[in-house]
Amino acid sequence: MAVQSWSDLLKASKKTALISDGKRKVHYLFSDGGEMAEEYDIRTDELVCRKLRSKNKLGGEGLWQVEVGETNTVPSTEVEIKENSSNPVFMRKDTKSSFQWRVRNIPYPIDTYNISVEPAERCCIIRTANKKYYKKFNIPDLDRCQLPLESTALSFSHANNTLIISYKKPKEILTLEQELLRELKKLKGTNEGDIDCKTQ
Repeated sequence: MAVQSWSDLLKASKKTALISDGKRKVHYLFSDGGEMAEEYDIRTDELVCRKLRSKNKLGGEGLWQVEVGETNTVPSTEVEIKENSSNPVFMRKDTKSSFQWRVRNIPYPIDTYNISVEPAERCCIIRTANKKYYKKFNIPDLDRCQLPLESTALSFSHANNTLIISYKKPKEILTLEQELLRELKKLKGTNEGDIDCKTQ
């Protein structure tokens, strides 16, 4: 089963943990050279950020791909052209029981949105009746575990110019996350500043 193979891959990876700024930061190094970095809130155990990176074609390190959390958009003084701050911003922020995406700066009434699941393409699609916004996105967690997409698990709401899309996590994912969290809590995480630095 694919859920088991992803679980085995996570268990077989080399893990390093660090506790800093109220977050448990975990780095995974996979046998193929790929990496995954996750950050969990210490108090709530919620996933705050997940980034993945794999080797490029020449064997060098590729770019980090943000899967969960906000992308760090550091303003550059050298760039003269930048994205308008009022453009819609799409990001993923999960909760304990559901995968959740947020689209900020999208002011239309709730009846404007049509959110659907496309099982054949293994993705979800956001459309607006006024044709002002369209977004197609997948759920990598379900793809890795090869679980089917269910349209009944999808729901959405709108408040404060933000569209919130939720997809209820299947029980296989919830079980996997609980097992992983138990294993991560067993890791001896060093606190920031406790790192043993050798002097010359």
